Amino acid sequence: MSNFVVSARKYRPIRFDDVVGQAHVSQTLKNALQNDHLAHAFLFCGPRGVGKTTCARILAKVLNCQNLTPEYEACDTCSSCKAFNENASFNITELDAASNNSVEHIRALIEQVRFQPQQGKYKVFIIDEVHMLSQQAFNAFLKTLEEPPPYAIFILATTEKHKIIPTILSRCQIFDFRRIQVPDMVQHLQAICTQEQIVAEQEALHIIAQKADGALRDALSIFDRIVSFSGKKISYQDVIENLNVLDYDYFFKFTDALLVEDISKVLLTFDEILKKGFDADIFINGLAEHFRNLLVCQEASTIALLELSDSLKERYLLQAQLAVPSFILTALDLANTCDVDYKMARNKRLHVEMTLIKMAYINRAVHLSKVGVPSMEKKTLDATEPVTPAPPTPSIEVAKEIAKAEVQVTPPPVPTTQAETVKPVATPTANATLETKKEAPKAGYQGSTKFDTPKLMNLDSLALEVDKDDAAEQQGGAVLTAAEAQAAWLKYAEGVTSPSVRGVLQKAIISITGDTVVVTIGSKLAKSSIQQELDLMPFMRTTLGKHKLALEVIIDASKTPVVVAPVKKKLLTPKEQYEKLRETNPLIDTLKERFDLGPTNG
Repeated sequence: MSNFVVSARKYRPIRFDDVVGQAHVSQTLKNALQNDHLAHAFLFCGPRGVGKTTCARILAKVLNCQNLTPEYEACDTCSSCKAFNENASFNITELDAASNNSVEHIRALIEQVRFQPQQGKYKVFIIDEVHMLSQQAFNAFLKTLEEPPPYAIFILATTEKHKIIPTILSRCQIFDFRRIQVPDMVQHLQAICTQEQIVAEQEALHIIAQKADGALRDALSIFDRIVSFSGKKISYQDVIENLNVLDYDYFFKFTDALLVEDISKVLLTFDEILKKGFDADIFINGLAEHFRNLLVCQEASTIALLELSDSLKERYLLQAQLAVPSFILTALDLANTCDVDYKMARNKRLHVEMTLIKMAYINRAVHLSKVGVPSMEKKTLDATEPVTPAPPTPSIEVAKEIAKAEVQVTPPPVPTTQAETVKPVATPTANATLETKKEAPKAGYQGSTKFDTPKLMNLDSLALEVDKDDAAEQQGGAVLTAAEAQAAWLKYAEGVTSPSVRGVLQKAIISITGDTVVVTIGSKLAKSSIQQELDLMPFMRTTLGKHKLALEVIIDASKTPVVVAPVKKKLLTPKEQYEKLRETNPLIDTLKERFDLGPTNG
């Protein structure tokens, strides 16, 4: 077998300028070397595969290089650089804290710090996955990390900075590594393809970069896997088949079918996806991502958020022009709800299919909510009359046909009473095939004449109803007086079952300020009792005919009724009781002398 080296090792950067996507770290370290402002301890933190250990090794190599370039890069020709390349440098020590995390390992490392470098100026200690050290190991490492010898430099690397104790963090110069962006990763993969004489489609490299999730090492591992599968020519189709990725074409076809309400095509395409082995939850997440990309394409300034190839961006721009924002937002909400409830659904396929059917009727539901069904009158429609062609948007074609059709009916005589007048009911005829009854908008679903579509709430229609109520109130309602408010207040108080609350309501002083009922009471307890009466203001608004009526409760301590404290009675002795009796009835002395009586001393 040949000595194959994986791309992650073969193309590991050996210079600061070769590090992908971490220019802020590379430039800072080069400036520190140039200005001789090098810290004694560094902490490189960030996600996996973004270049933390690579930058640590490059820095260690540059520190001991004997012939630095003008750009402060390693010369790669001196004895120190050659020893580093052959992994034989005694000045660089690497420790994997994931498997060497005890106090003994740290003590052995500290012992090595005591010896000066035999060649070069610095001894560099690289500790990878430093967050895996135990608490005792951290404590043993503190003193050496804070005051090392002038020739010792520590470089710590971790993916979980929050697990490192603050005393370690305060002793290090911290560098946060970023996730590598898709364009940077694609450019690096394209450079590798050029060196390896591999022909790769741009869309294929984009898929590899997206699946890597910001880690260049993962992208190179996937790249090696695809090369083993495809050879010297990497196509988009080979990548999606090998990585089990759902093709973008499916989502574009789905959206086209949803916009024209082609339910059969939607269900058949979904069945085709399931037969290819894709899970329904993966599909619904991909569809939600597709709608997100369409929403991003609605504004020219946000197109840069798409991490896609130029050809895919053009396809998204074309389809975004066909879909209105209301459709995209509603579809995105339905997809998110489907994803949240997917695990709880017993029939998962039906759960997803119902979501797709709802998406197909979004345009029609939004249209019906805009035109509304404002009147309570019954209208009959004639499907035989000619219908004016509807606009090219297929989602509202049926709704416009129904709105423009008329049905000829002959209403039979219906007896009326004085209490109410019954409107004539349409008699079915040969050409009367459709009949709709227009009602006030209701929450939930409201069926049309042919299809049951979801009835969406519309803010414009709600605002229109509120304006109508305001106009009616201003025309028919007179200025509210305090006497009317007092009467309604007392009427409500009579129906309160609690005697204490009823007493509070009856003792309150009512006044009117505009559309506000001002209530003056004497204590916070009384105010709390009034505020707990949830039915009070609806009763006042209904009774007084003012739907905008508000309540304001004011505490005035002077309105609190004065309670006279009872006078405590003094206990009297028998002798004092006798004196009291003498004052009220002098004949008590005669009774005393006749019966020879006398009070006991007390």
